[in-house]
This record gives sequence, C-alpha cells and structure tokens, in this order.
Amino acid sequence: MEKVIQYKTEGTCCQLMQVKTEGDIISDVDFIGGCNGNLKGIKELIKGMKIEDVITKLSGIKCGNKPTSCPDQLAKCLSQIMQKSN
Repeated sequence: MEKVIQYKTEGTCCQLMQVKTEGDIISDVDFIGGCNGNLKGIKELIKGMKIEDVITKLSGIKCGNKPTSCPDQLAKCLSQIMQKSN
C-alpha cells in the first residue's frame, strides 16, 4: 500500500518534501523550493531504491557552511518514515 508523507525541512532552501513509499521502497518524491535541477536529479536517482539504502547514502551531507542539506533532510524524513513503520 502506498504511503505519502510530508516533511517540513529545517535549514535548507527546500521548504517541504513529499515522499511516497510502497513498503520499504521509495516510489516518488517531490520538493517545494530548493535547487530545482539538483533535486530533480536526486528524485530520479532514488526512485525504486530501498529507504534504508537512501538514508545510508544521504545522511550527514552538508551544503556549504550549513550543518545540513536537502539530501540530509531527505534522509531525516526517511528515518522518520522508518521509525513510524516499526
């Protein structure tokens, strides 16, 4: 069954992420705000991936001098999804 989660980001240009999952697989993701081209690339790369694998790859990535980034915020969103499903 498909689940849709909205996640309000902190500390990034992207303000909101909407992630669709089917079981432990990411079926789609949309971003509001942020660097359009980069986020479109991330979207295409992670579609069909396991949530756990995306968390591992994206956690801790920083954007410039910021303590976080859009990929890091996506990993945090996905971590919340994992916690809620357990």
